[in-house]
Parts: sequence; C-alpha cells; structure tokens
Amino acid sequence: MESNQSKNESFGFERVSAQEKTKLVQDVFHRVASRYDLMNDAMSLGLHRLWKDTFVAQLPLKPHFSHIDMAGGTGDITQRIMSRALKTNLRGTVVMADLNPSMLVQARLPLAAPAFVTKMCMNAEILPIESNTFDSYTIAFGLRNVTKQERALAEAYRVLKPGGVFMCLEFSQVSNPFLAKIYDFYTLKVVPKVGKVVADDEAAYRYLGESIKRFHPPHILSQMMEAVGFSSVGSQQLSGGIVAIHTGWKS
Repeated sequence: MESNQSKNESFGFERVSAQEKTKLVQDVFHRVASRYDLMNDAMSLGLHRLWKDTFVAQLPLKPHFSHIDMAGGTGDITQRIMSRALKTNLRGTVVMADLNPSMLVQARLPLAAPAFVTKMCMNAEILPIESNTFDSYTIAFGLRNVTKQERALAEAYRVLKPGGVFMCLEFSQVSNPFLAKIYDFYTLKVVPKVGKVVADDEAAYRYLGESIKRFHPPHILSQMMEAVGFSSVGSQQLSGGIVAIHTGWKS
C-alpha cells in the first residue's frame, strides 16, 4: 500500500501518486475525446479559438521548419500552423504528439498540407526523439496535465535546436480580484455542470476546472523554464489573465 508521502502530485484538488495522476488524467481524456472540441467551445464561449489564433500567429516559422506540437489533442494547433505556412508559402515538418491515443484518433488534418505531419503517441516527459531536432515546440492547454512538468520542460529544451523557441499556451490567473471570483465560480461550479449536460461527464470537467485553479502563476512557470535552461523567458496574458502565452529560447 502506498504511503501518504508518495501522494505528492495534484489531480485537481486531490493528492495522488505520480503513477495515479498519469492514469487518472489519461482516463479523463479517453472519456471526453469525442466531445473535446464541442466542450472547448461551450466552456470558453468560443474564446479558445481566438487564443489559439493569437498563439500560432506569434510562432516564428522559417523555410523548411521543423516543429513539434506536444499535447496536440485533436489537432487544432497543428491545423493553424499548416494554415499559416500555406499563406506564407512555407514548407516544413510537424510532429503532432499526444500521450492519449483517443485524442489523436479525433485529429482530422487536411489532406493537402504545406507541412508533412506525423501523428505520434508519446509522453512529454520522455520524448523518443534525438536532441537538437526541432526549430520550435508548442504545447497548448496541456502542460498542467503533465505529471512531471519540470521533466517535460527539460525534454522540450533538449529536443529544440540552438536558437529554437518553446511556446506554451495555458490557463493563468485573472488579475482583477472581482473578476477572479466570478471566474473561479464559473470554472469550479458551472463548467462541471456544462460537462454533465454536453459530455455526460461531470467528474472529468470538475477535474479540468480544478486543474486550472491549481496551475502555476506566470512568474513560477517562468522560473521553471529558466531552471531547465531557457533564456529570454517571458509571458503575455490574454483576456484579463484567463490564459497566458509563455515563451522561452534555447541558446
């Protein structure tokens, strides 16, 4: 039987072991995969589309780029990258990676694409990829679900080429105290009920709301990025701090 000391990871507001967290998170996404995009629209009132547009618009792409889209889920970030590449007449390669095969199955990428896309099931903490491989690495709304986030950041740094960029889009902290209370009520009380109606899974969306509340504030995530080697680390809050874009570079 596991000791209490081993339960040092957060699964929402619960304390669990590292092994339990990975299993529980994967179970959540197995259950919601088929309704994931619909729920994103319902939970964010469509704002997630604007956040992702802004995120990808800031991603530096160059001719013959190589990119990894970690926690790629249903492919919305990869699709936006391909759309940008098409508009700017760029070609490259994209690895769309996710630990959850049910999410990867839901990804529907266009047949005609300016980038060669490979879908791969892999763990952000242990990437089966050689060092110095990619020009850029993105992870959108996925880092807070990773069990050992420091390992994932270190792996991101390792697989980037010198001069490569890491970009993370993740929920953050609302700056206005009054709006923060409203937002907490919405994510912790309303979102689970929406999940029950739309996806028939209140528990999964209770976890998602709690995981938002438990995630690091921008300055802590910046410190974590710097600790694994990233330089010129910065963050940009969107929608009053509901989400933030975090950026760091490999020297």
